[in-house]
Formats: sequence, C-alpha cells, structure tokens
Amino acid sequence: MATFHLSTQLILAILNFMMFHYPAIAIFPPACNQIECPSYTVIATGDGFEIRSIDSSVWITTAPIADISFINATQSGFHQLYNYIQGNNDEHQKIEMTAPVLTDVQPSEGPFCDSTFQVSFYVPKVNQGNPPSENGLKEQNWGVTYVAVRQFDGFAADDNVGKEAAALYGSIAGTNWSDAINNRHENATDYIVAQYNSPMEFKNRVNEIWITFDWES
Repeated sequence: MATFHLSTQLILAILNFMMFHYPAIAIFPPACNQIECPSYTVIATGDGFEIRSIDSSVWITTAPIADISFINATQSGFHQLYNYIQGNNDEHQKIEMTAPVLTDVQPSEGPFCDSTFQVSFYVPKVNQGNPPSENGLKEQNWGVTYVAVRQFDGFAADDNVGKEAAALYGSIAGTNWSDAINNRHENATDYIVAQYNSPMEFKNRVNEIWITFDWES
C-alpha cells in the first residue's frame, strides 16, 4: 500500500484555508450550565458570526457611564449591580447571580474622548414578574430580540473589544443580515459586550459581541 506524506507547508496551507473559509460556529457558553442565562435559538450561522433569537427577557441596567475605559466603566457598573443582587434594593431582596453581564458601548468620536457605557444584569425568571427597584438602576423589558454574535476567549479588555466588534461588523457586511443591522445602527459603531465568566476564572472563558437588530421573517 502506498504511503503519502504531507509536507509541513501543505498542512499549514490546509489549516489556513479552513480557518478563513469555513464558518466559525459559536459554542454554548459553559457558564450557562451552572447559572441561569437568557434562552435563545440559533437561526443562522456565517463566517465568523452567529444569528440568534433571544427569548423575551428582563434586565436591570445602570445609568449611562461616561468613561474613556471599557474596563473601568464595566467595573463601576458591575459594582452597582452586584450590590443590587446582594439585597441593596428597595425590597432588600437577594437575587441569584446570572449570566451574561452586558456592557452596552457607544464609542466616542475621538481617541481621547469619553465613550458612553451601560451595564446590565439578566434578571432570573423567578424575579422577572416584579424585580425590585433601586435608585440609579432601571428595569428593561426585552421582547424577542435578534442579535448578531461573535465569540472570543480570554478577557474582554480595552484593547480587544473594539477590534472584535469591528470584526463582527466586517463579517456581516454583504450578507443577508447587513441591511437590517445597518438600518438599526445608523453609525455602525455601537455594540454590546457579553461576559459570562467571573474575573477569577482563567480557563474556558467565553465573551461575545452582540449587535441587536430588528428582523421580520
């Protein structure tokens, strides 16, 4: 029987082709096997992105935070939300931790100007009927929501979230979804960062960029 040997250069060429020509399929966030997350349905996948339909959900959201740093704004917002779920709310009610924690990013027009951030916590289903209120936080009720999603690992940081968002917008350009997203986001720069892991978790981290849009099937 003949034996065939592939050269290192050919193997690298094959891997390179697969990396850039086959769709990147997002994994189900492992954290959602341990704590409650909003339920969703994957309705399409593409090269470097996934389209989801997120079921109706309730979120508690901070007031807008002006900051030059995604990290600083997210930490500030998360501190408010953590106090909220620990019972620092009008009902003195403790609420279970959920995932993901969202940071809505509206980038500034210049590199040395403040961007605007809002941080949100997903309310568990048992509390969604009447979540407690708290000064400085507001309840947001999402109907069925369509999102384009790009996953990345490691830690979400100032030096990578913008690049990942740009990559998602680039992946969607020219697809069947681009018109709906461009109509929803006129300046094509805003996005949401979804973080599923505790800062103390260093393995199997999953982060996502979300771009919400309206869609009529």
